[in-house]
Amino acid sequence: MSSVIIQGAKHSYRLTSPSPSGHKSPFTIAFLHGWMLSQAYWQPLISQLQSDFPCLSYDLRGFGRSQLGDRHDYSLVSYAKDLELLLDHLGIDRVWLVGHSLGGAIALWAANLLGDRVLGVVCLNAGGGIYIKEEFEKFRTAGKILLKLRPQWLQNLSFIHRQFAQDSVQKPLDSSWGKQRVIDFVSAKYAAARGTLLDSTSEEEVHRLPQIVSQLRQPVYFVAGANDTIMEPKYVRHLASFHPSFNGYGENVFELPNCGHLGMLEQTEMLHNILSGLLVDPVASSCL
Repeated sequence: MSSVIIQGAKHSYRLTSPSPSGHKSPFTIAFLHGWMLSQAYWQPLISQLQSDFPCLSYDLRGFGRSQLGDRHDYSLVSYAKDLELLLDHLGIDRVWLVGHSLGGAIALWAANLLGDRVLGVVCLNAGGGIYIKEEFEKFRTAGKILLKLRPQWLQNLSFIHRQFAQDSVQKPLDSSWGKQRVIDFVSAKYAAARGTLLDSTSEEEVHRLPQIVSQLRQPVYFVAGANDTIMEPKYVRHLASFHPSFNGYGENVFELPNCGHLGMLEQTEMLHNILSGLLVDPVASSCL
C-alpha cells in the first residue's frame, strides 16, 4: 500500500504492476469505492484483471486509510479533482473509471472534468436522477443519526460482523467481508461521511447528475444488481437513459442476477467478464 498527499490530505492507494507477460495496456483502470467503504472491496476483481491491465484503487478522502485533510469541501466535483491530482502524481494519462455507488457518481463528474483523459466509465450499483423529497429527507436524517452511533468496539463483535455480511446483499458474504465493512463503517471520518451524504443527495445534485451524463461523449455503461434495494435497477436505467448510447433500449445497461448492492463481491466473475468486453481503447478499436 502506498500513499501520497493530495491537497493536504494523505491518500492511500494501490497501483498494480504491468503484466509480466510483456503485454502493455494502453490505459489504466481506476476503481472508486462507495460510501462508507474502502478500496479493499475491489481486490477480488482486480486480481482477475491485473494480468491484462494496470489497476489503480484508492481510498477516497476521509474514508478507509485516507486522511481528511484541512478542506471542508465534500462535493462530488471536489472528489473528482482529488482523482485528477492522483492521476497527475502517478503519471497516468489515459484511464477507464469503474465506480461503485457514490464512486460511480464521482467517476461521472471526473469524466466531465477530465475530458479525453477518461476513455470511459462503468458505474456499478449507481444510478439516480430522480428526487423524491420525503424519501431523501428520511434517508438523510437516518444517515446523520447512524453516523453518530459508531463506537470503535463494534469491530470486536462477531455477531455485528455477521449482520454486516448480510446487509444490502442477496446472499450473505463471507464473514471476513462483514468484518471489513464494520472496520470501514467505524473508521470513516465523520465530516467526510456526513458531507458526502448531504451533498450527493441534495435536490440540486440529484438533478445535476443526469445533465452530466447527457454531456459525456465517452462510453458510459451501467451495471445494476437485480436485487439491489439501495439502488434499484429502475433508477440505474433512468440515469443511464440520459447517455446517447442508451439508444432507447438500454444498450448501455447490464444487470447482474442474484446480486444486491455489492456487485464486485457478489458477482465477481460475471462482472469481470462484462468489464473484459467493455474496457477497450476507443481510438484503437475505431481503427480496426
